[in-house]
Amino acid sequence: MAALLSLSGCGLLGPQYKRPPLPDGASYAQAPVPEQTKPADGGSGDVQRFFSGRDIPAEWWKVFGSPALGELVTAAFAGSPDIEAAKATLAQAQANTRAANTSWFPTANAKLSADRVGLSSAILGQEVSEIFTLNAATVSASYPVDVFGTYRKVQAADAQALDQRFQLEAAYLTLSSNVVVAAIQEASLRAQIAATESLIATKRRLARLIEKQFELGGATMADVLAQQSSVAQSETNLPPLRNSLQQQRTLLRNLAGRFPSEPLLETFSFADLRLPEELPVSLPSSLVEQRPDIRSAEAQLRAAYAQVGIAIANMLPQLSISGVGGRIGISSVTLGIWDVGISLSLPIFDAGKLIYQRQAADAGLDAAKARYRAAVLHAFRNVSDSLQALQSDAESVAAQRRVERLAASSLSVAEKQFEEGSGSVLSLLNAQTQFDQARIGLIQAEARRLSDTAALYQALGGGWWNRPAPPTPSTFSPYVPAASPDPAAPQVPKP
Repeated sequence: MAALLSLSGCGLLGPQYKRPPLPDGASYAQAPVPEQTKPADGGSGDVQRFFSGRDIPAEWWKVFGSPALGELVTAAFAGSPDIEAAKATLAQAQANTRAANTSWFPTANAKLSADRVGLSSAILGQEVSEIFTLNAATVSASYPVDVFGTYRKVQAADAQALDQRFQLEAAYLTLSSNVVVAAIQEASLRAQIAATESLIATKRRLARLIEKQFELGGATMADVLAQQSSVAQSETNLPPLRNSLQQQRTLLRNLAGRFPSEPLLETFSFADLRLPEELPVSLPSSLVEQRPDIRSAEAQLRAAYAQVGIAIANMLPQLSISGVGGRIGISSVTLGIWDVGISLSLPIFDAGKLIYQRQAADAGLDAAKARYRAAVLHAFRNVSDSLQALQSDAESVAAQRRVERLAASSLSVAEKQFEEGSGSVLSLLNAQTQFDQARIGLIQAEARRLSDTAALYQALGGGWWNRPAPPTPSTFSPYVPAASPDPAAPQVPKP
């Protein structure tokens, strides 16, 4: 027993977990991350600067400067059934961890019985019968000394609870990101509706002007019909935009755990949202600590290592200690009884079942290693895509602003020339169409930049390590080395 305990304390049974190291030179891009985006003038076209190694706030959505957005994210955390399910699953895993830790202790059962017993026999040809009461009170205890298996089972349960902990963090991160992006999309739709309504009002004014010129002989019926057709075409853009806005509002209610019929007081416009100018860029070595999906894959990898140890332990001798003590009373006579036993069992023949289980555990470990690597690659790609998107968005906003200014100037000239009688209706219609497209394109470009900024915060992990962690089970694992670091404690740089 002493030898078994010392071996298990060293954790020598089965392969020992070790986090796969990042490859040398792992980075978000072949070239260094630029210090800032290209400048664009005014509003959401401001420069965004990147700060390598800067920490991420827990409530990262507040960088957009919208109190209503913060209130809606908080409401979503409280009302989302996805969060509620993730919390319940975590509680279930924590309870399973506590249950696994009880394997270190013996089990004891008490039994009370009272029986009426009758005996009869023939002695010297005479029938003799006796009826008496048999009372028994016993306590039995057993302790399966499955040191190796228990050690690994506790490790597996701990890893599964840790996995659910990070599944919960991932649910928080996904929900907050979805709320932020949905709010940005609502602001974009409101801006597109306002721009379309403004353009329709301008086109109607010009249509009335053309009709007056037609009455005075300065325009043709074809000119009148062409402008009226342009007005009608712009009016057809409004119903789909308004429908999308209503669907977006319904989505926000859904994210907050509300039905479509329930009220949603928060509304969002570009005026309520601020583009963050200073953006964190975590070090590649810190990303594996920050991303909940990577930490979840790592916990699954820990559990896979433990499953290999369990499969090996099942192939070893199983030792069990048991004992029974109590008293038995027959009528007025009471007897004390006790029994202590040790049993040792060793698998001899099982048609290869234990070998196949070991092979399955080894294959599961290989799969967990591959999933962990896939999670790391996916995380690096997310950050790389977000950084590249922000660079592209800055260029797109700058270009769209130039296009919008030129289109506005062209439309102003076309309107003035037409009013003076030197311009044609065709030139006016072309100018209107170009301005309409440029205005909507600028709104969409600004919305993409805001959304991609939120995507960067999501790709970096969202700052969950800077808020209080959900409770973890208080486990009793006497054979886990005391020097083992807390696997749930992220090692991330602080500003």
